[in-house]
Amino acid sequence: MSSQDLDLGLLVLRLALGPMLVLHGYNKVFGAGGLAGTEGWFASLGLRPAWVHARIAPVNEIGAGVLMTLGLLNGLAAMAYVGLMLVATFTDHRGKGYFVFKGGWEYTVLVAMVAVAIAALGPGEWSLDHAFGLDLAGTRWAVAAAVGGALAAAGLMAASYRPEKSADAS
Repeated sequence: MSSQDLDLGLLVLRLALGPMLVLHGYNKVFGAGGLAGTEGWFASLGLRPAWVHARIAPVNEIGAGVLMTLGLLNGLAAMAYVGLMLVATFTDHRGKGYFVFKGGWEYTVLVAMVAVAIAALGPGEWSLDHAFGLDLAGTRWAVAAAVGGALAAAGLMAASYRPEKSADAS
């Protein structure tokens, strides 16, 4: 495989992940329910205070998505992806099984794993990291993305996840 083949593959992966997350963030702000709808959704998931999460999540999604698309700060963007996807896994997709068509965690874990792979391989030569001479890729960055993202998700969940107790749980 030539380096040009690898660069093309990495660009395609970045163009698959980056705009997808940007649009998820955009939808939280400007979608049908806007920020109020996103706030209500986060409240129903148990994220407190919901109004804070309704504003922080789209900023993180748009920011990480733009960084991934541009191939800028590759390892840090991947870390943000892991954190975002793990929070989604443990809130919105929890208890729904594996398959995404049943609301499960298949999709969120796949996105996180692809982000870690991009952290390992780097964004390729067709990236701003390459243009600026940044080397934020390799095994250490992949581990940092996975562990750092998991720790960030765990911290957010510990600080903010307060689901309503169901009447059955009493």
